[in-house]
Formats: sequence, structure tokens, C-alpha cells
Amino acid sequence: MPYQVSSPTFKVFPIGYVRRNNGKTYIEVLQNYVPALKELEQFSHVQVFWWFSEFQSDDYRAITQSEAPYDAPVLGVFACRSPVRPNPIGLTTAKILSVDPEKGIVEIANIDAFDDTPVLDLKAYIPVCDRVKDVAVPTWCVDWPEWLPEEGLGLEE
Repeated sequence: MPYQVSSPTFKVFPIGYVRRNNGKTYIEVLQNYVPALKELEQFSHVQVFWWFSEFQSDDYRAITQSEAPYDAPVLGVFACRSPVRPNPIGLTTAKILSVDPEKGIVEIANIDAFDDTPVLDLKAYIPVCDRVKDVAVPTWCVDWPEWLPEEGLGLEE
């Protein structure tokens, strides 16, 4: 099935970029959005919505199933976290290490996004909204860790 743009379409734009420097990971927020960081330092974690900028071609957007790199069956892209999907939006929950509201810099533990990846939005992690008590997962991932590692999610080498 060829990739089709359905109506309506939406315009998204970055609010910042992932930056990696000297073994540290940052989100550099564009100047227009620096005021939006107010009080973010009060939270321990942030949800980072980002654009899989290396996987945005129409060919990638037309793919609806993916072979996982781990011991899993072929999955629909809505059942996995593949970067190849109709809208290449990534989501990572990241530990906040520091916030510099004057410079627009949020240092995070890590993120599974490349340097210079466009960041679309930041949302404070709030357990009552984002945590689920009883979760079901398929058998191929029951041995995965129960909690996000303290060092965060990083890129697979």
C-alpha cells in the first residue's frame, strides 16, 4: 500500500534539539520556548517527544510491520517502538539531572535519540497520569526490566 497523506495534515516544529557533549546528554530548548521550562526542575523525570529525523522518508512511513531485533515475532508498528512508522515520533521518559532555565538547557541521564535530533515537546512525568499499576506484556518481553534504568535509555551501539 503506498504512503498516503490523509486530510487533515498537521504542522509540527522543533522546540529544541538533543545535544550530546563530553559524555553528557542535553536538550537545548530554542529561545522562544525557554519560558516554558518554568518549574520543570521540580520534577525528577520528563517525557521527551522527538522526531525520528533519520526515518522520515515516505518509504519508511508506509511500513506497518516490523521485525524486531530481539526475540519477538513480526509486530505491527503500533505494538513496538520501531522508528519506522506512519509518523516518526519518538517518546522517551528521561531522568532530569538539571535545568538551566536561563540558558534553556535540560540535562538528562540519557535518551535513545541521536545528537541533533529535533525535540517536539517536553511533558513533566507525573505518576498519576503516566504510571499504570497492572500492566500486561507479551511473553517475548516478560524478562525485560520492570523499571526504567537509572541511567536512562540510550542508543544501542
